[in-house]
This record gives sequence, structure tokens and C-alpha cells, in this order.
Amino acid sequence: MRLIRQILTSFILVSSITSLKAQAIKWTEIEPGIWKAVAGSPEKFNLLTASGAVAAHAGLTDMGSTAFPFSATDISAKIIDGKTYLRFPLDRAERLYGFGLNFKTVLQRGKILTLHVDNYEGKDNGRTHAPTPFYISSKGYGVFINSARYIKVYAGSAVRTDSKNPPEVQDRNTDANWSAHPYSDGVEMLIPAEGVEMYVLGGPTMMDAVRRYNLLNGGGCLPPRWGLGFTQRVQRLSNAADVANEAKAFSERGYPLDFIGLEPGWQSKSYPCTFEWDKTRFPDPRTFVQEMLKQKVRLNLWTNPYISPEAGIYKQIAPYTGSHSVWVGAVADLTMPQARDIFFKELSTNKIDIGISGFKIDEVDGGDEFLWPDVATFPSGHSAEQMRQTYGLMMQRYVTQIYHERNERTFGLVRASNGGGSSFPFVIYNDYYDHRDFITALTNSGFAGVLWTPEVRDSRTAEEWLRRFQSNIFSPMAMINAWESGTKPWTFTEVAAQVKQMASLRMQMMPYWYSEFAKYHFKGIPPFRSMVLEPGFGDGELSKNEDNGNLKENPYGKLTIKEVKDQYMAGENLLVAPMFTGETSRKVILPKGKWFDFYTGKYAGNGEVISVTPGLDKIPVYVKDGGIIPMMPVMLHAPGKNEKVDLEMRYYGEKPGYYMLYDDDGETFDYEKGSYSFRQIKVELKNGTLKGTISAPAKGKPNTVGRIVFKKMG
Repeated sequence: MRLIRQILTSFILVSSITSLKAQAIKWTEIEPGIWKAVAGSPEKFNLLTASGAVAAHAGLTDMGSTAFPFSATDISAKIIDGKTYLRFPLDRAERLYGFGLNFKTVLQRGKILTLHVDNYEGKDNGRTHAPTPFYISSKGYGVFINSARYIKVYAGSAVRTDSKNPPEVQDRNTDANWSAHPYSDGVEMLIPAEGVEMYVLGGPTMMDAVRRYNLLNGGGCLPPRWGLGFTQRVQRLSNAADVANEAKAFSERGYPLDFIGLEPGWQSKSYPCTFEWDKTRFPDPRTFVQEMLKQKVRLNLWTNPYISPEAGIYKQIAPYTGSHSVWVGAVADLTMPQARDIFFKELSTNKIDIGISGFKIDEVDGGDEFLWPDVATFPSGHSAEQMRQTYGLMMQRYVTQIYHERNERTFGLVRASNGGGSSFPFVIYNDYYDHRDFITALTNSGFAGVLWTPEVRDSRTAEEWLRRFQSNIFSPMAMINAWESGTKPWTFTEVAAQVKQMASLRMQMMPYWYSEFAKYHFKGIPPFRSMVLEPGFGDGELSKNEDNGNLKENPYGKLTIKEVKDQYMAGENLLVAPMFTGETSRKVILPKGKWFDFYTGKYAGNGEVISVTPGLDKIPVYVKDGGIIPMMPVMLHAPGKNEKVDLEMRYYGEKPGYYMLYDDDGETFDYEKGSYSFRQIKVELKNGTLKGTISAPAKGKPNTVGRIVFKKMG
């Protein structure tokens, strides 16, 4: 017996020592410019399996390959005590971006984060609606960790004693440069699993790395045209007559409206949910939905996924639910086909199959005090942690799948997403409601592979209402969420005209927004993104003259240590700089190259910091030299399937302009079968005369372009 114990003890000791050794990492190029490696024994259930993401091979092939950005020997992985320790090298001058949907910060170097799906509570600590384990370096590469676990990140904040580039030892008492945060030459991550799958995404630019990440996830989403119009979410206890009157008021007042969101009161009971129409408020759902569709107004239904004991499906789905409830509602184990069949059939029956166009999926993000706890168990055997990290992904995936099978596109809202979710037609929202932080989140969304809306709910003043509305128009979803306040676009009468003007502008710009989302889908280019991804503004440009503090001589001099989080790029050609309540003027940082005022076409500047006083009616928006913005007439509803519209091609500046205008039927998934086209727009000035051309429509493809007019702005 003693001999057996000695043998077992020796075996355990050898195993422990072996587990401390660095794992040999073999990197394999799985797509052009994307390398995959495995450390230890990765879990089969991860972010990519939960999302069902399939790489967009055609888009990645078009990008071509690039050099592996590291010396492979500088990347280390160890499996210790059932956990995976990863380390990636970090140069002194590198800046880091990403690590999810952050609301206060853009620069992430030096942060300590725990990437954990949660509702945002005012601090960038990794607990957020989309804690995407993907980061981008100013050196032009990205790293993605494919794990459905809570990941601890030390983003250049921890110093190893065996570092190849140790920080200088300093004396706090005598050295004025002493820092409590000495230089760290690594990004280290701790994954609570005995192995992990990881990806390196090459450049050579940061934008290239972001594009490869989105394309690895299947490419960005392509909403239907109506999804890019305007939406109003009505008060939670509105009935059919209230909704019809709301749509009528929009029409009579001349405000655009494409879809109305119904909040919890459409259900017979919510928190937890029955997923059944309330018979007193909506006695005839089918007729109601069809009548709204005849008016060209679609309907979107709020729900959370927690199943009331009074729901018709409760007994049937109960065997496939978790050990803990949420608001006394059962939590379906969506990793199980049996649970999915029951749950998503219920979402389809008497909802999608009668014409409901989408969903708002609430409360899949967190709040430890009400979501299932980490001690919960699920019948599939997947942990509560894994379910927390992926529940928003799975809800998006399987709702989208229903619409895909019907060949109808959808566009909705969700509270949580994660790595692998770029292709889902959902926009993230929350209850935090800080306007400045909303704009920071919009700049960060492009690093996280998600869409974010700075929605408008209510305001204390007319000025705040208008300022929020203006920035919302230049976002993925133009929306008033009046579920509680009951506000309308015209609620603040003193700015109603300006609000109407901005809502109309949103509709005019639909050809531009639609083309930019197509580039998101096919090319992986995020439609809303940080300024650092714009040529002439990246870290390479900002760090050339770090010691020069004269902004007039060198406008980028101080930006090496300052975050730019209150302006962003909207599509290929637009720079948006929102105004906030109480501001009458602001500074705007223009990238290198000439920029022109969006509204007037007047020259604004070139690679400099400008001060602007736009007045209350507008927020600063600028167009790059040679930029083309395709516009359509003001319409109260988005163009219907294959509907032709006339276009005005607005041209800015002096350089010859080129733009790829996207076209398809606007509503179906036929584009996946090749039923789409990009038509090239060319504009140039010849001896002061404007000359514009558009390539011929592709034979056998949808053609929704009517008459075209070219207009020089300025």
C-alpha cells in the first residue's frame, strides 16, 4: 500500500511539474493574414461555436496575406492548476485598443480587466455588454482569444522578473520621474480552463486587423433598408389603438417612421415572460400587424428570455432549463436543441409568422443581483459562466436564423454580445444614459465587432433633447426609446423643427448608410469607428513629435497621451463631432488631408485642430477631400423591396472622387447568392465644370437607382 502511495505521489509531482512548463505553440495560417494556435486542451464550447460564426473566405481572400506580426517564440502559454496563462509581447511605444465595448476610455494599455458579460455600471473594468476578448495594437495587428470564460487581462500592467525589457529601477524619494506603474512589456491573460484557442490577425494597419476580425466572424451585418430608417419605441402599456395613433401622428406631422417598438405590455405577463399577446391590449394581433404593414410601418417586439410558469411552453421546456430562475422565470438551456426548438418556435408562432419584423432582446447582459448566479447548473453540463458569456450571442443567432429561413432580413436590439457576433443584425443598447459616454462607446464599437446606439429617451431641456437626437442620427439605429417617458420627436416644441430636419436628413442619407453597411458585411470595415483607424490620424502619425506641445505647429503633439473619444468616423467619408448640453463651441481634430463642412461644402482645414461654433441647429460633420455622399429625397418610409429612387451625388472638395454604391433588393438574403452589385461613382472637376459618372447596372442584378444628379458642395 505504501508503495502504491509513493508511485501515485511521484506521478502527481511529475504531472504538476510538467503542467508548469510552457506549451509549444504552433501557429497555422487558416485564412489569409489570420493564424490560429491551440494551447492545452481547449473546451469545445467557445465563442465561435456558440455564435456559429463561419469565416467570410471571399472577403479575406480579397485582403490577401501579410507577415506574422510576432516572433512566435515571444508568445507563451502555460497550463497551471487547470488554468491557462497566456502572454503576448508588447513594445514600449505600442498602444492598445479594444477589449470590448468600453464607455469611458479608448486607450487600454495599462488596464486590468475581467472580461465578463454584464450591464455597464460606470467603470471600464471589463464588465460590459460586449466584453469581446479581442485587442488591437497600434503596430497593426490584433489578438482574439476564443473562450467563453471570464478572462482576466493585464494589458501591459504587470512586470515579470524575467522580462527581456525590464523597467528602470527608480527611487521615489529622489527621482521626479518615478511611476507607480512601471513599464510592462507584455499583455497577459488568465483563462479558467485547461486550454484555449487563440488567433492572431495581421495588418499591416490597425484597420486591416479589425477587418480580418470581422470577416473571421462572417463579416458585419447587412440590415434591411428599413432598419436604417427611424424607429420609435412606445410606452410599455400601449395598446393597438395607441400604436396606430402614434403612427398616424408621425405621418400627419411629416416625421419619418419605419418601425415601432412594442415594450413589455404587448405580452400578457412579463418579468417573467409568457411570450403571448395580451388579449385586452391586442385582441387581434394578426390584423393589427398587417394593418401597420399596409401603412409601411413595421413592428418590433421587446422580450427577455425568462419563461413564466404561466407561459404555455413552461411545462414542455422545464426539463431543459437551468437550476436557478430569473425573476422567477425559467432559463432555457439554449445549447440544447430540445430547448431551442420549443423556445424559438414560440417566438415565431403568432409573432414572426404574422409579420413581426424583429425583436428587442433585453436583460441577457447581467446584473449579478438578478441574473442566474455562477453556482447555477444547466442540463447540458455547460457552466453558468459559459452561459453568461454566450446567452446574448445565442439569442441573436437563433432569432436571425428564423428570419434567414424565411428569406427576410431583420434588424433588432440586444443587451449583450461577444466575440463571434459581428454578423448578427442587432444593435446594443443599455440603461446607463450618459451622452458623452454613449459617444465613447460608439467609437469603441468598431474595436469590439458590435453595433451600438446612443438612443434618445428623455431629456431635462430642449437643448439636451436636440443634442442627443443629432448624434443619434449619425449612429447605427436612429431611435427614440419612449418605453417609460412617452416622449415624441416633437415633445420639445421649441426644437421640433430642428429634430424633424435631422430625422429627414437620416432618410436622405440612407443610400450612404446602406453602402457603408455593405462594406461592413463584405469587407469587414466597421461603419462607425474610432478616429485612430482613419489614415492620417493613427498612432504612427500622432507619435512622431511627442515632445512638441505646440498644437498650432503640430496639432497631434499632445495626442500621444490624450484619448480622442468625442469624435468618430461614420462610414468612409464622414467625421462626426457631437455637441453636448451646455456647449456652444468645441475643438475638432482633423486628420491630414483637406476636409470640408458637410452642410455647406466650405473648406474646414487640413491636419489641424479647429474651433467651431455650429449653433444649436447642427453638430459639426466634415467630409474628406473628394468625398461623395449619395443622398435620396426625403421619404417618410424607407424604399420598399426593389423600389427605385432618384439619387443626388454630393461631391466635396477638389480631388477626383470615387465611391462604391451598393445595391440589392433591400429586404431579402438573396445577396448571399450573388444578387447584388457595387456600382462605381466617379466625380471630378475639369476646368471648373463638374463631371460625374456611374458604372452601368449589372445585368440580371437588382437596380434600385433612378435618375442621378451630381452636385458640387461649396
